[in-house]
Amino acid sequence: MPTLALIRHGQSQWNLENRFTGWVDVDLTAEGEAQAKEAGALLKASGVAFDKAYTSVQTRAIRTCLLALEAMGEAWLPVIKDWRLNERHYGALTGLDKAETAAKHGEEQVKIWRRSYDVPPPPMPEDSPYSFAGDRRYQGVALPATESLKTTLERVLPYWSETIAKDLAAGRNVVVAAHGNSLRAIVKHLFGVADDAIVGVEIPTGNPLLITLDETLKPTAARYLNAARAQPLPPTP
Repeated sequence: MPTLALIRHGQSQWNLENRFTGWVDVDLTAEGEAQAKEAGALLKASGVAFDKAYTSVQTRAIRTCLLALEAMGEAWLPVIKDWRLNERHYGALTGLDKAETAAKHGEEQVKIWRRSYDVPPPPMPEDSPYSFAGDRRYQGVALPATESLKTTLERVLPYWSETIAKDLAAGRNVVVAAHGNSLRAIVKHLFGVADDAIVGVEIPTGNPLLITLDETLKPTAARYLNAARAQPLPPTP
């Protein structure tokens, strides 16, 4: 019975500043580093022997992964990085203060942009200071100008099927350290969450979600390791 651990990166500097981050490469705060180390301690206490870790190509997720593995005493585990596990692209919202954006456009509209399944924010202008054109991480990648959760899932799911799911199907226990929306995409797929219900699914920072899977990779059990900071889970099939 393979086990999957999902970790949303610890608090980043732009989390602290309440800004839309998306693909911008923001580092962890001191609190985020502490959350990553706590996540590793919780995973060690779970007693599960992990075999491999996956993360995005964004610093806050990479450092969360490495700090967690170090706290587990398993810094030697192979770590695979891929852009398809990146946070969703927030388009023209990138870099904006969330409260100010809500005041300008209305809280309901911002909630739709942030939490809905298939409504993306306005696209990022070509002359945006946050443009990712020329970033070596994305050579050969058709860069999005914005993403919804739906289009995020459309890039995450093939990578999941081609790589992570194959490791799990082979009986390996896997850690995925990524972002709120790339992890919501995985949770939506695994638990069969309806499009209109995914708006209510939140992944807390630095709190591992431990999922036991059957031989068909369907969840049989799931729990957050820090119960005090847990979020409601979709029911297991």
